[in-house]
Amino acid sequence: MHASSHYLHNTGIVYKKTIGNYFVQTNGHTVTCEISPRLRKQLIYPTADPNSLSHIVRDVKGIQMIDPVAIGDEVTFVDTQNGCGLIVEVTPRRNKLVRRSAVPMPGTHAFEQVIVANVDRVIPVFAAAQPAPKWNLLDRYLVSAESLGLASLIVITKMDLAKQDDDLDRELDIYREIGYPIILTSAAKGAGLDELRDAVRGRLSVFIGKSGVGKTSLLNALQPGLGLRVNQVNQVTGKGKHTTTHLEMVSLEIGGSVVDTPGMREFGLWEIGEDDLALCFPEMRPFVGKCKFGLDCRHETEPGCAIRKAVEAGKVTPRRFTSYLAMRSG
Repeated sequence: MHASSHYLHNTGIVYKKTIGNYFVQTNGHTVTCEISPRLRKQLIYPTADPNSLSHIVRDVKGIQMIDPVAIGDEVTFVDTQNGCGLIVEVTPRRNKLVRRSAVPMPGTHAFEQVIVANVDRVIPVFAAAQPAPKWNLLDRYLVSAESLGLASLIVITKMDLAKQDDDLDRELDIYREIGYPIILTSAAKGAGLDELRDAVRGRLSVFIGKSGVGKTSLLNALQPGLGLRVNQVNQVTGKGKHTTTHLEMVSLEIGGSVVDTPGMREFGLWEIGEDDLALCFPEMRPFVGKCKFGLDCRHETEPGCAIRKAVEAGKVTPRRFTSYLAMRSG
């Protein structure tokens, strides 16, 4: 192959990938691309301690886990003779949703695995009932997003099944007061759908939530056939912990796109140090460093803890504080 300078450079967005192939949307059509070996080498080798690697071929599986190109990446590619493309550059990312990769071989480290790049919003989805919402799991999603600098939008489905009690409102008011936007929806009654369309229009939204919370019905109500389209992608993805290579960005007719991440419990959270965890709770942020023992305070039993005082004063809710302690202890 000639040097890439002989070819016309194009740009596009990666919306789907399989092992070895990247599907890039550019000017209304799709180009199947491979990745330049030079790009792979440049991005992989700095992630490991150079002193710890002998100069031998690494395990191929290990290299597949550390993919330098993610869904949502804007890439530059050159046309090759067979009608395909070769990705030669990845535009710097605004942000990234990451998880820890599987450890490819005993004695090696887990690497950062980028799931989706250039995310506009993470959208945790929980049902009002059937199943009842797990608020500590919502806290986990929100803290993970905060740790990566990603905005969150909470969506509650099945509002038609909500009992006429104040528990749901009371819990949601906690998040409203912190500043998280919330949209209450019912696919059955059509409630909240226009608001949700406005929220996702023209943006890349990543949906996260357990199966059974009503994501399929919600996506179908958002755009006919969308839930089915996303489910077909997820069936390919399967139930395995590390089979995120088959995720796909699905375009919306109103502009923008969605990615669904089935079964993903946490992302980013694994790389937050204990000392930084409180900074990922927006309501605790003002009190970090104000304790008697400063940044050494674990906010558990130490005297003069500013965060525990904030709980007593009603500025941090006991339930969110309990979530914080649970995450801190792992």
